[in-house]
Amino acid sequence: MNPINAQIQLVSRPQGEPTLDNFKLVEAAVPELAEGQVLIRNHFLSLDPYMRGRMNDGKSYAQPQPLNEVMMGGTVGEVVASKNAAFSVGDKVVGMGGWQQYFVVDANQRGVIQKVDTTHIPLSAYLGAVGMPGVTAWYGLVKIINPKAGETVVVSAASGAVGSVVGQLAKARGARAVGLAGGADKCRYVVEELGFDACIDYKEHRDLKSLSAALKAACPDGVDGYFENVGGMILDAVMLRANAFSRVAMCGMISGYNGEPIPMSAPQLILVNRMKFQGFIVSEHMDVWPEALKELGGMVATGKLKFRESVAEGLDSAPEAFLGLLKGKNFGKQLVKLV
Repeated sequence: MNPINAQIQLVSRPQGEPTLDNFKLVEAAVPELAEGQVLIRNHFLSLDPYMRGRMNDGKSYAQPQPLNEVMMGGTVGEVVASKNAAFSVGDKVVGMGGWQQYFVVDANQRGVIQKVDTTHIPLSAYLGAVGMPGVTAWYGLVKIINPKAGETVVVSAASGAVGSVVGQLAKARGARAVGLAGGADKCRYVVEELGFDACIDYKEHRDLKSLSAALKAACPDGVDGYFENVGGMILDAVMLRANAFSRVAMCGMISGYNGEPIPMSAPQLILVNRMKFQGFIVSEHMDVWPEALKELGGMVATGKLKFRESVAEGLDSAPEAFLGLLKGKNFGKQLVKLV
């Protein structure tokens, strides 16, 4: 008898801030496997800010999340049944399994699932530092900011899954790393555990003048590279401290994910400082993933790249954990543990 699969579906589009009512927990029988397919039991589910954008029905770089279907998302798990010669029961895999306990996939499709080695790297890390967030950090830092030794790199959301990796990679390349994070505990972690040179608690600086002064103190030689996850006043403050020919990797703008306007207070600084702003979507750069994952995996396996996880227990906790992520309640990579 096939197992029953619990799933979380998106059942309505949010009007402004999302709520628990936008989601629904449903159950369905796991289908019989056809030739070439594998059945995977998800162990961990990834929650990421980009999912908020997909909940809307508007035009974006990714297709909207369909209503009354399983929420899309990255997963790591274990093959529990296989009708594909390339995958055996017990194999650990990473893929886009969605917000559900089980998923069936045609493993003949190239790249839909990848085997992973958990000898030296924890399974959950393949959703964080050695997964999409890590590669996102790597691409924005290495390919866009490309810091030289001695330059200053600033990163917002510095204690999060992406930002924490950006700073550590910058330090490995001889740059200064300055973070912005919400709360004294997060800032302490960024400096003492992750090795950033400084971290500014944006909750202590509620206006542009105060935040800009804090950045000036932390970046006495100005800002050469900025990894943007937030937007809004934080971007304005960084631009006031930007050096000539500084580079900005535009990864996320979480301050506007619920439809809030995100005005820029001094766009003329882009011209005055000859700044380069480049947005990027990491899934469009699959050619660099092997290079990025080799460095990230090696650093995690040898303890040179540190990471932290916020883990919610059980599939039914996913919607609330996701809403918390959008408000910055997580500390590090937000996961849901399913096994």
